[in-house]
Amino acid sequence: MALVDVHVHFMPENVLNKVWAYFDRVRESGVDWIIWYRTDENARLAALRELGVSAFAPLLYPHKPGMAEWLNAWAADFAARVPEAVPTGTFYAEPGAEAYVRKALEAGARCFKSHVQVGAYDPRDALLDGVWGQLAEAGVPVVVHCGDGPMPGEFTGLDVFEEVLRRHPRLTAVLAHAGMPNYSGALDLVERYRNVHVDTTMVGVPFSEAMAPLPADWRARVAGLADRVVLGSDFPNIPYPYEVQIDAIRSWGLDAAALQMVLHDTGARLLQLSR
Repeated sequence: MALVDVHVHFMPENVLNKVWAYFDRVRESGVDWIIWYRTDENARLAALRELGVSAFAPLLYPHKPGMAEWLNAWAADFAARVPEAVPTGTFYAEPGAEAYVRKALEAGARCFKSHVQVGAYDPRDALLDGVWGQLAEAGVPVVVHCGDGPMPGEFTGLDVFEEVLRRHPRLTAVLAHAGMPNYSGALDLVERYRNVHVDTTMVGVPFSEAMAPLPADWRARVAGLADRVVLGSDFPNIPYPYEVQIDAIRSWGLDAAALQMVLHDTGARLLQLSR
């Protein structure tokens, strides 16, 4: 089965090196996080192709003001030269965000990333109200890391992001890592808001189960919401082979149709692969 992954990271080399340096510090703190695919860009692309990933969203995110528009330009260029990559964008809570998000949408961006934890910004900030509104109107998904995992931030928490959803109930939001560790709360939001999804990034794998185990009713609830659950992996920054994520999803006991939705169809719909 061809895979569609909505949570993959490709970045300018200097930015990716800083991300990898962060994980090095995590490892030094005692967490055994060895980046499994710590190779050059061409090798990483080859690995995805060998794994059967037919399309993916290369996600980027800023950690400070003044980065997002530059990252959006890089992402557009990357998608233009990599057939499997869809154009993506990102943003920060800063003056001008609404304008550069509009520019990215007009240039064809089909997925955005919001990293509330790393960016340390309030998703309810008035500077972002027009951004969420544009994305909701365009029907373009935004992968939002708003959960408290791996550690809470000042503005993380599903209750905080739900305030954004109340203002923009049509927003197509993908809750990264299924809201880890509050998996049940994330599925509650999926049930309350018709365009909210969760991605499977690091969900149910042994590495995460040791820290944030899935609730007992996860399998039953996911089976009833399979069209709102989408494959995500966090490639290349995962501390295990990519196949471990696929094995975890298969272990949830989904029927063939539901599994097809999670691994391919929902991602294809969100990323508008029929375009």
